[in-house]
Amino acid sequence: MEHPHIAADEAPPPRRSDRSGGQVDLDAVTDELYGLSPDDFTAAREQRAQQARQEGARELAEEIHRLRRPTLAAWSANLLAREQPEQARLLLGLGEALRQAHRDLDGAQLRELSARQHQVTARLAQEAAELAAQYGHRISETARREVTDTLHAALADPQAGRDWAAGRLDRPRAAPVGFTPGETEAGGAGGEPSGRASSKSDRSRDRGRNAGRKAGRDTARRREQLTRARERAREAERALETREGEHRAAREAADQAAERQEQAEQRLTGLRERLREAEGAQQRARSEVRTAQDRLRRAERSEEKARRKADDARGRADQLADGP
Repeated sequence: MEHPHIAADEAPPPRRSDRSGGQVDLDAVTDELYGLSPDDFTAAREQRAQQARQEGARELAEEIHRLRRPTLAAWSANLLAREQPEQARLLLGLGEALRQAHRDLDGAQLRELSARQHQVTARLAQEAAELAAQYGHRISETARREVTDTLHAALADPQAGRDWAAGRLDRPRAAPVGFTPGETEAGGAGGEPSGRASSKSDRSRDRGRNAGRKAGRDTARRREQLTRARERAREAERALETREGEHRAAREAADQAAERQEQAEQRLTGLRERLREAEGAQQRARSEVRTAQDRLRRAERSEEKARRKADDARGRADQLADGP
């Protein structure tokens, strides 16, 4: 059986990889960052945020700064969607087929597609692990299970599927609790006839009721554990948001301090330049003073010589005037 055609609303959104006019573009930056290795994410994000600030786009810089570094599992799932877009489309198509069979209460189709979903998600999770290894990251079994959960979430929920196919997840998606499309409906559509069920012995019914009660207790316990885990996750997210806010404030203060330092250095450079000009003018003035003083001394010597000559001339004239 071939995979069904993907509905138009299941196709992943287009991704832009260019920036027009040299300006920082949030969509392009987001696509660029989530295509990087997690090790390179933070430095590249800060570089892009700084570029936006330098262009005067402070709100855009904040949006870029709020982009979260992907976990290794989320990055591996993104890598799979980016490197294997055809496989991503096939998985989304399988999810749509599962949901349609679920709506149609088609037990046979549900059983077939449910078996296929486990095969497909296991294979794709393996491919994601192999791709991650090719890019220098060997993921743990826990991360691999998170990739598998993300693929199950993409099967179960169209929006989760589109988010994954876009290749921009920062956290893995949790598989819906009890999501095995077709289990309930398969039982309803293709289970035992009610006549055979009604012919079971009382002991069988008791065993069934006991098993049902145990399953109910197990389900309640799992739900309670899930509720506690989700609450802890929310608390961790709130703590993370607080730390991120503090980090943004510290980053903003550091940027402002760096800007003030740059302005002070520019003023200091200007003052140093003016000081050099003043020192040059002072040296020129000193040279002019020395030149003028030399001229003055020469003029004084010339004047003294001229005075002596004049005195000598007057003396001779007086002698001649007093002669016989």
